[in-house]
Amino acid sequence: MMSLHRTKLLIFTFFTFFAAKTFAGPPKYSNDFMYIGIGAHNFGMGNAVVASTNDITAGYWNPAGLVRIPSNIQFSFMHNEYFASIAKYDYAGIAFPLDSNKHAFAINFLRFGVDDIPNTLELIDPDGTVNYDNVKSFSVGNYGILLSYARTIIPNLSIGATAKIVHNKAGGFAKSWGFGVDVGAMYSIKNWKIGLTVKDITTTFNAWSYSFSDKEKQILIGTGNEIPKSSTEITLPRIQFGAAYNRTFLGKIELTAELDFEMTTDGQRNTLISTKKVSMDPRIGVELGLWHIFYVRGGVNNFQKMLNAAGKKVFTVQPNIGVGLRFRNIVFVDYAYTDVGKTSENQYSHVVSLKIGINKRKHKENAELINAPQGTPEPEKIITPVEQPQTPEQNQPK
Repeated sequence: MMSLHRTKLLIFTFFTFFAAKTFAGPPKYSNDFMYIGIGAHNFGMGNAVVASTNDITAGYWNPAGLVRIPSNIQFSFMHNEYFASIAKYDYAGIAFPLDSNKHAFAINFLRFGVDDIPNTLELIDPDGTVNYDNVKSFSVGNYGILLSYARTIIPNLSIGATAKIVHNKAGGFAKSWGFGVDVGAMYSIKNWKIGLTVKDITTTFNAWSYSFSDKEKQILIGTGNEIPKSSTEITLPRIQFGAAYNRTFLGKIELTAELDFEMTTDGQRNTLISTKKVSMDPRIGVELGLWHIFYVRGGVNNFQKMLNAAGKKVFTVQPNIGVGLRFRNIVFVDYAYTDVGKTSENQYSHVVSLKIGINKRKHKENAELINAPQGTPEPEKIITPVEQPQTPEQNQPK
Protein backbone atom coordinates (compact mmCIF):
# COMPACT_ATOMS: atom_id res chain seq x y z
CA MET A 1 0.00 0.00 0.00
CA MET A 2 1.03 3.56 -0.63
CA SER A 3 2.81 5.26 2.27
CA LEU A 4 4.40 8.65 2.88
CA HIS A 5 8.12 9.35 3.08
CA ARG A 6 9.38 7.49 6.09
CA THR A 7 11.98 10.03 7.14
CA LYS A 8 9.46 12.88 7.44
CA LEU A 9 6.50 11.32 9.15
CA LEU A 10 7.70 9.14 12.03
CA ILE A 11 10.85 10.37 13.78
CA PHE A 12 10.78 9.36 17.40
CA THR A 13 10.81 6.02 19.34
CA PHE A 14 10.63 4.81 22.94
CA PHE A 15 10.34 1.46 24.69
CA THR A 16 7.20 1.58 26.89
CA PHE A 17 5.59 -0.91 29.23
CA PHE A 18 3.65 -2.46 26.34
CA ALA A 19 5.08 -5.85 25.36
CA ALA A 20 6.23 -5.27 21.81
CA LYS A 21 7.82 -8.73 21.87
CA THR A 22 4.38 -10.22 21.55
CA PHE A 23 4.38 -9.21 17.89
CA ALA A 24 7.00 -10.63 15.55
CA GLY A 25 8.54 -7.81 13.59
CA PRO A 26 5.78 -5.16 13.77
CA PRO A 27 5.88 -2.85 10.75
CA LYS A 28 7.24 0.66 11.06
CA TYR A 29 5.31 3.53 9.56
CA SER A 30 1.91 1.93 10.05
CA ASN A 31 -0.85 4.53 9.57
CA ASP A 32 1.72 7.12 8.47
CA PHE A 33 -0.87 9.72 7.58
CA MET A 34 -2.11 9.86 11.18
CA TYR A 35 1.20 11.42 12.24
CA ILE A 36 1.62 14.19 9.68
CA GLY A 37 -0.06 16.72 11.98
CA ILE A 38 -2.97 19.12 11.61
CA GLY A 39 -3.30 22.90 11.77
CA ALA A 40 -1.09 25.52 10.11
CA HIS A 41 -0.50 27.08 13.53
CA ASN A 42 1.04 23.83 14.76
CA PHE A 43 3.14 23.29 11.62
CA GLY A 44 4.58 26.78 12.05
CA MET A 45 5.64 25.82 15.58
CA GLY A 46 7.48 22.75 14.32
CA ASN A 47 4.65 20.64 15.83
CA ALA A 48 5.89 21.55 19.33
CA VAL A 49 2.41 22.06 20.79
CA VAL A 50 1.74 19.11 23.13
CA ALA A 51 1.75 21.39 26.20
CA SER A 52 0.30 24.59 24.70
CA THR A 53 -2.47 23.40 22.35
CA ASN A 54 -5.75 25.11 23.23
CA ASP A 55 -8.08 24.76 20.24
CA ILE A 56 -10.02 22.15 18.27
CA THR A 57 -6.77 20.53 17.05
CA ALA A 58 -6.04 19.48 20.64
CA GLY A 59 -8.17 16.42 19.92
CA TYR A 60 -5.26 15.31 17.72
CA TRP A 61 -2.24 16.67 19.64
CA ASN A 62 -3.36 16.36 23.27
CA PRO A 63 -7.08 15.88 24.02
CA ALA A 64 -6.64 17.38 27.50
CA GLY A 65 -6.23 20.80 25.86
CA LEU A 66 -9.82 20.89 24.61
CA VAL A 67 -10.99 22.44 27.91
CA ARG A 68 -8.96 25.57 26.99
CA ILE A 69 -11.01 26.41 23.88
CA PRO A 70 -12.04 30.07 24.21
CA SER A 71 -15.50 29.72 22.58
CA ASN A 72 -18.57 27.55 23.07
CA ILE A 73 -18.23 26.02 19.59
CA GLN A 74 -15.19 25.99 17.33
CA PHE A 75 -14.82 24.81 13.73
CA SER A 76 -11.55 24.21 11.93
CA PHE A 77 -10.54 23.44 8.33
CA MET A 78 -7.20 22.78 6.64
CA HIS A 79 -6.03 21.94 3.12
CA ASN A 80 -2.54 20.89 2.11
CA GLU A 81 -0.98 19.39 -1.00
CA TYR A 82 2.14 17.25 -1.30
CA PHE A 83 4.47 16.17 -4.08
CA ALA A 84 3.50 18.75 -6.72
CA SER A 85 -0.21 18.48 -5.77
CA ILE A 86 -0.33 14.74 -6.49
CA ALA A 87 -1.39 13.95 -2.92
CA LYS A 88 -3.95 16.00 -1.02
CA TYR A 89 -4.33 16.23 2.74
CA ASP A 90 -7.56 17.63 4.18
CA TYR A 91 -8.82 18.12 7.70
CA ALA A 92 -12.04 19.34 9.35
CA GLY A 93 -13.20 19.38 12.95
CA ILE A 94 -15.74 20.70 15.43
CA ALA A 95 -15.45 21.06 19.21
CA PHE A 96 -17.65 22.35 22.00
CA PRO A 97 -17.70 22.27 25.81
CA LEU A 98 -20.42 20.54 27.79
CA ASP A 99 -20.10 23.24 30.46
CA SER A 100 -17.64 26.08 30.85
CA ASN A 101 -14.10 25.19 31.91
CA LYS A 102 -15.03 21.65 32.95
CA HIS A 103 -15.80 19.35 30.01
CA ALA A 104 -15.21 19.45 26.25
CA PHE A 105 -15.97 17.20 23.30
CA ALA A 106 -14.56 17.19 19.75
CA ILE A 107 -14.80 15.37 16.44
CA ASN A 108 -11.95 15.56 13.90
CA PHE A 109 -11.78 14.08 10.40
CA LEU A 110 -8.63 13.49 8.30
CA ARG A 111 -8.11 12.37 4.72
CA PHE A 112 -4.85 11.82 2.86
CA GLY A 113 -5.34 10.58 -0.65
CA VAL A 114 -4.23 10.33 -4.25
CA ASP A 115 -7.00 10.41 -6.85
CA ASP A 116 -7.29 9.52 -10.53
CA ILE A 117 -4.70 6.72 -10.52
CA PRO A 118 -4.82 4.78 -13.85
CA ASN A 119 -5.66 1.09 -13.53
CA THR A 120 -3.68 -0.59 -16.33
CA LEU A 121 -4.34 -4.22 -15.37
CA GLU A 122 -6.55 -4.64 -18.44
CA LEU A 123 -4.61 -2.32 -20.74
CA ILE A 124 -3.66 -5.20 -23.07
CA ASP A 125 -6.42 -7.25 -24.68
CA PRO A 126 -6.15 -11.04 -25.01
CA ASP A 127 -5.01 -10.64 -28.63
CA GLY A 128 -2.03 -8.54 -27.51
CA THR A 129 -3.29 -5.14 -28.63
CA VAL A 130 -3.16 -2.09 -26.38
CA ASN A 131 -6.64 -0.80 -25.63
CA TYR A 132 -6.68 2.48 -23.69
CA ASP A 133 -10.45 2.26 -23.39
CA ASN A 134 -9.90 -0.42 -20.76
CA VAL A 135 -7.97 1.97 -18.52
CA LYS A 136 -10.03 3.17 -15.59
CA SER A 137 -9.03 5.33 -12.65
CA PHE A 138 -9.25 4.69 -8.94
CA SER A 139 -8.30 6.47 -5.70
CA VAL A 140 -6.14 5.54 -2.75
CA GLY A 141 -7.43 7.17 0.42
CA ASN A 142 -6.50 7.08 4.10
CA TYR A 143 -9.20 8.25 6.50
CA GLY A 144 -9.18 8.98 10.21
CA ILE A 145 -12.04 9.89 12.56
CA LEU A 146 -11.09 11.16 16.04
CA LEU A 147 -13.67 11.30 18.85
CA SER A 148 -12.27 13.21 21.83
CA TYR A 149 -13.36 14.05 25.35
CA ALA A 150 -11.58 16.19 27.95
CA ARG A 151 -12.29 17.00 31.59
CA THR A 152 -10.80 19.29 34.22
CA ILE A 153 -10.00 17.16 37.27
CA ILE A 154 -8.71 19.80 39.65
CA PRO A 155 -7.72 23.42 39.06
CA ASN A 156 -4.87 23.58 36.49
CA LEU A 157 -5.05 19.85 35.70
CA SER A 158 -7.03 18.31 32.84
CA ILE A 159 -7.08 14.91 31.17
CA GLY A 160 -8.50 13.68 27.87
CA ALA A 161 -8.90 10.69 25.59
CA THR A 162 -9.35 10.25 21.84
CA ALA A 163 -10.89 7.18 20.24
CA LYS A 164 -9.62 6.70 16.68
CA ILE A 165 -11.24 4.96 13.73
CA VAL A 166 -8.81 4.42 10.85
CA HIS A 167 -9.88 3.35 7.35
CA ASN A 168 -7.62 2.74 4.36
CA LYS A 169 -8.91 2.02 0.88
CA ALA A 170 -7.28 1.43 -2.51
CA GLY A 171 -9.98 1.40 -5.15
CA GLY A 172 -11.87 -1.87 -5.02
CA PHE A 173 -8.69 -3.89 -4.49
CA ALA A 174 -7.94 -3.45 -0.80
CA LYS A 175 -9.28 -1.92 2.38
CA SER A 176 -8.64 -1.98 6.10
CA TRP A 177 -10.28 -0.89 9.33
CA GLY A 178 -8.44 -0.04 12.52
CA PHE A 179 -9.22 1.19 16.02
CA GLY A 180 -7.06 2.80 18.70
CA VAL A 181 -7.02 5.19 21.65
CA ASP A 182 -4.87 8.21 22.58
CA VAL A 183 -4.74 9.68 26.09
CA GLY A 184 -3.34 12.99 27.31
CA ALA A 185 -2.86 15.21 30.35
CA MET A 186 -2.03 18.89 30.93
CA TYR A 187 -0.92 20.80 33.99
CA SER A 188 -0.44 24.55 34.38
CA ILE A 189 1.65 26.32 37.00
CA LYS A 190 2.08 30.09 36.75
CA ASN A 191 3.53 30.79 33.28
CA TRP A 192 4.41 27.17 32.61
CA LYS A 193 2.38 24.39 30.99
CA ILE A 194 3.31 20.71 30.93
CA GLY A 195 1.74 18.22 28.53
CA LEU A 196 1.87 14.46 27.99
CA THR A 197 0.25 12.41 25.22
CA VAL A 198 0.42 8.66 24.68
CA LYS A 199 -0.79 7.82 21.18
CA ASP A 200 -2.10 4.36 20.33
CA ILE A 201 -1.87 3.43 23.99
CA THR A 202 -3.96 0.32 23.30
CA THR A 203 -1.96 -0.52 20.15
CA THR A 204 -3.95 0.20 16.99
CA PHE A 205 -4.88 -2.84 14.90
CA ASN A 206 -5.65 -2.60 11.17
CA ALA A 207 -7.36 -5.60 9.54
CA TRP A 208 -6.61 -5.69 5.79
CA SER A 209 -8.72 -7.52 3.19
CA TYR A 210 -8.16 -7.79 -0.56
CA SER A 211 -10.43 -8.42 -3.52
CA PHE A 212 -9.25 -9.38 -7.02
CA SER A 213 -11.13 -11.04 -9.86
CA ASP A 214 -9.77 -14.25 -11.36
CA LYS A 215 -8.64 -12.30 -14.41
CA GLU A 216 -6.80 -9.75 -12.25
CA LYS A 217 -5.11 -12.54 -10.31
CA GLN A 218 -3.86 -14.11 -13.55
CA ILE A 219 -2.48 -10.77 -14.68
CA LEU A 220 -0.71 -10.23 -11.36
CA ILE A 221 0.84 -13.69 -11.46
CA GLY A 222 1.81 -13.32 -15.09
CA THR A 223 3.62 -10.05 -14.38
CA GLY A 224 5.58 -11.47 -11.46
CA ASN A 225 3.47 -9.92 -8.68
CA GLU A 226 2.29 -11.68 -5.56
CA ILE A 227 -1.38 -11.76 -4.68
CA PRO A 228 -1.70 -10.21 -1.21
CA LYS A 229 -3.57 -12.09 1.48
CA SER A 230 -5.70 -10.79 4.32
CA SER A 231 -3.54 -9.69 7.22
CA THR A 232 -3.40 -7.61 10.39
CA GLU A 233 -1.17 -4.56 10.77
CA ILE A 234 -0.40 -2.99 14.13
CA THR A 235 0.64 0.50 15.22
CA LEU A 236 2.62 0.49 18.45
CA PRO A 237 2.35 3.21 21.12
CA ARG A 238 4.36 6.42 21.09
CA ILE A 239 4.88 9.04 23.78
CA GLN A 240 4.93 12.81 23.32
CA PHE A 241 5.70 15.15 26.19
CA GLY A 242 6.70 18.78 26.46
CA ALA A 243 6.86 22.00 28.44
CA ALA A 244 5.76 25.46 27.31
CA TYR A 245 6.40 28.92 28.71
CA ASN A 246 3.96 31.77 28.06
CA ARG A 247 4.22 35.38 29.14
CA THR A 248 2.68 38.68 28.13
CA PHE A 249 4.75 41.87 28.19
CA LEU A 250 3.32 45.39 28.40
CA GLY A 251 -0.15 43.95 27.93
CA LYS A 252 0.30 43.57 24.16
CA ILE A 253 3.37 41.42 23.44
CA GLU A 254 2.83 37.68 23.95
CA LEU A 255 5.64 35.12 23.92
CA THR A 256 5.20 31.34 23.81
CA ALA A 257 8.12 28.90 23.64
CA GLU A 258 7.86 25.12 23.81
CA LEU A 259 10.19 22.13 23.83
CA ASP A 260 8.75 18.69 23.06
CA PHE A 261 10.12 15.18 22.76
CA GLU A 262 8.50 12.34 20.86
CA MET A 263 9.32 8.64 21.16
CA THR A 264 8.01 5.53 19.41
CA THR A 265 8.15 1.83 20.16
CA ASP A 266 8.62 0.11 16.81
CA GLY A 267 12.42 -0.10 16.55
CA GLN A 268 15.41 1.95 15.50
CA ARG A 269 14.93 5.14 13.47
CA ASN A 270 17.09 7.87 12.02
CA THR A 271 16.69 10.35 14.87
CA LEU A 272 18.79 12.46 17.20
CA ILE A 273 18.86 9.65 19.78
CA SER A 274 18.62 6.22 18.21
CA THR A 275 19.10 2.72 19.61
CA LYS A 276 17.71 -0.68 18.75
CA LYS A 277 14.87 -0.21 21.21
CA VAL A 278 14.59 3.54 21.77
CA SER A 279 14.80 6.48 19.40
CA MET A 280 13.96 10.03 20.43
CA ASP A 281 13.98 13.47 18.85
CA PRO A 282 13.13 17.01 20.03
CA ARG A 283 10.77 19.58 18.58
CA ILE A 284 11.22 23.27 19.31
CA GLY A 285 8.74 26.06 18.60
CA VAL A 286 8.46 29.80 19.35
CA GLU A 287 5.53 32.17 18.80
CA LEU A 288 5.46 35.97 19.16
CA GLY A 289 2.11 37.75 19.26
CA LEU A 290 1.31 41.48 19.02
CA TRP A 291 -1.87 43.03 20.42
CA HIS A 292 -3.44 39.54 20.45
CA ILE A 293 -4.03 39.97 16.71
CA PHE A 294 -0.87 39.26 14.69
CA TYR A 295 1.41 36.26 15.30
CA VAL A 296 4.77 35.14 13.93
CA ARG A 297 6.02 31.57 14.48
CA GLY A 298 9.06 29.43 13.87
CA GLY A 299 10.17 25.94 14.77
CA VAL A 300 12.52 23.08 14.04
CA ASN A 301 11.97 19.34 14.23
CA ASN A 302 12.91 16.10 12.50
CA PHE A 303 16.59 15.95 13.43
CA GLN A 304 18.31 13.43 11.15
CA LYS A 305 21.71 12.13 10.13
CA MET A 306 22.35 12.43 6.41
CA LEU A 307 25.32 12.10 4.08
CA ASN A 308 26.71 15.37 2.70
CA ALA A 309 28.50 15.85 -0.61
CA ALA A 310 31.75 14.64 0.95
CA GLY A 311 30.12 11.41 2.13
CA LYS A 312 30.19 12.36 5.81
CA LYS A 313 27.24 12.08 8.17
CA VAL A 314 25.84 15.42 9.30
CA PHE A 315 22.78 16.44 11.30
CA THR A 316 19.96 18.14 9.45
CA VAL A 317 16.71 19.65 10.75
CA GLN A 318 13.35 20.53 9.29
CA PRO A 319 12.71 24.29 9.42
CA ASN A 320 9.18 25.71 9.75
CA ILE A 321 7.85 29.26 9.73
CA GLY A 322 4.34 30.65 9.95
CA VAL A 323 2.09 33.63 10.57
CA GLY A 324 -1.41 34.03 11.94
CA LEU A 325 -4.23 36.52 12.41
CA ARG A 326 -6.75 36.45 15.24
CA PHE A 327 -9.96 38.42 15.69
CA ARG A 328 -11.39 38.46 19.23
CA ASN A 329 -10.88 34.71 19.74
CA ILE A 330 -13.53 34.17 17.06
CA VAL A 331 -11.69 33.95 13.73
CA PHE A 332 -8.18 32.48 13.35
CA VAL A 333 -6.38 32.37 10.00
CA ASP A 334 -2.99 30.62 9.97
CA TYR A 335 -0.34 29.93 7.34
CA ALA A 336 2.79 27.77 7.52
CA TYR A 337 5.70 27.16 5.16
CA THR A 338 7.21 23.80 5.98
CA ASP A 339 9.54 21.17 4.55
CA VAL A 340 7.64 17.99 3.67
CA GLY A 341 10.44 15.75 2.48
CA LYS A 342 14.12 16.14 1.83
CA THR A 343 13.98 13.33 -0.72
CA SER A 344 11.34 15.01 -2.86
CA GLU A 345 12.06 17.54 -5.55
CA ASN A 346 9.46 19.93 -4.20
CA GLN A 347 10.61 20.08 -0.60
CA TYR A 348 8.42 22.83 0.82
CA SER A 349 4.68 22.97 1.22
CA HIS A 350 2.19 25.76 1.91
CA VAL A 351 -0.33 24.98 4.65
CA VAL A 352 -3.40 27.14 5.29
CA SER A 353 -5.99 26.56 8.00
CA LEU A 354 -9.03 28.38 9.37
CA LYS A 355 -10.67 28.28 12.80
CA ILE A 356 -14.02 29.87 13.62
CA GLY A 357 -15.45 30.21 17.12
CA ILE A 358 -19.07 30.87 18.05
CA ASN A 359 -20.04 32.56 21.33
CA LYS A 360 -17.15 33.54 23.55
CA ARG A 361 -16.79 31.14 26.42
CA LYS A 362 -17.60 32.65 29.80
CA HIS A 363 -15.41 31.87 32.77
CA LYS A 364 -17.10 30.27 35.74
CA GLU A 365 -15.85 30.20 39.24
CA ASN A 366 -15.08 26.77 40.64
CA ALA A 367 -18.20 26.75 42.81
CA GLU A 368 -20.41 27.23 39.73
CA LEU A 369 -19.09 24.21 37.84
CA ILE A 370 -20.92 20.94 37.60
CA ASN A 371 -19.51 18.39 40.06
CA ALA A 372 -17.41 21.10 41.70
CA PRO A 373 -16.41 20.29 45.29
CA GLN A 374 -18.62 21.97 47.79
CA GLY A 375 -16.99 24.42 50.14
CA THR A 376 -17.32 24.19 53.90
CA PRO A 377 -20.73 25.61 54.77
CA GLU A 378 -20.78 28.59 57.05
CA PRO A 379 -22.37 27.97 60.45
CA GLU A 380 -25.93 29.14 60.65
CA LYS A 381 -26.41 32.37 62.47
CA ILE A 382 -28.60 32.02 65.54
CA ILE A 383 -31.03 34.87 65.63
CA THR A 384 -32.35 35.57 69.12
CA PRO A 385 -35.73 37.18 69.46
CA VAL A 386 -35.58 40.83 70.32
CA GLU A 387 -37.27 41.62 73.61
CA GLN A 388 -40.28 43.75 72.91
CA PRO A 389 -40.68 46.87 75.03
CA GLN A 390 -43.55 46.73 77.44
CA THR A 391 -46.40 49.18 77.21
CA PRO A 392 -47.53 51.19 80.26
CA GLU A 393 -50.62 49.01 80.56
CA GLN A 394 -48.42 45.90 80.79
CA ASN A 395 -46.40 47.50 83.57
CA GLN A 396 -49.50 48.15 85.72
CA PRO A 397 -50.27 45.56 88.43
CA LYS A 398 -53.34 43.47 87.81
